Amino acid sequence: MARGFSAIAGVDEVGRGPLAGPVVAAAVILDTNNIPAGLNDSKKLTAKKRDALYDRIMAVADVSLAQATVAEIDEHNILRASHIAMVRALDGLARPADHALIDGNLVPRGLTVSSETIVKGDGRSLSIAAASVIAKVWRDRHMVDLAQQYPGYGWEKNAGYPTAVHKSGLVELGVTPHHRRSFKPVHNILYQE
Repeated sequence: MARGFSAIAGVDEVGRGPLAGPVVAAAVILDTNNIPAGLNDSKKLTAKKRDALYDRIMAVADVSLAQATVAEIDEHNILRASHIAMVRALDGLARPADHALIDGNLVPRGLTVSSETIVKGDGRSLSIAAASVIAKVWRDRHMVDLAQQYPGYGWEKNAGYPTAVHKSGLVELGVTPHHRRSFKPVHNILYQE
């Protein structure tokens, strides 16, 4: 491996923009002899391709998923919460990483492993791309599950992002325990008076 590292983890998060649901991070250490074909930034892949890659990555890589809850997002802020999820994902790997490639431009506070940031890393690093696929697929599936319990917000399609359907659901049905109260559209509905 480059620079003598033997276990390099790619780390990415998904779900900073939604009004509902957790922020989810994944850390992935790829097997350099068994890298799934077609890996790319999850945003550039179809849902079908992401699902297929998710299963392949889970089968051949060391993967850890973690989240920061809505309560943690509201308590800290979305950036800090996404960093908390990233640190948890790295801590959850079966074999500790000796270096982490972090998508973005900030190293999460509390990270104890050697690391570097890569802006637009999900398009420049295969391990970050793998982490982006894992985090996105897991979070999308989680939001589909939540949509069964809380119909009317369109989470099965919008994953909690502020679409017209979601916003009208907020107005008509109110705020659920999975809504981020610190986010302006949710806050404004709670405190209209």
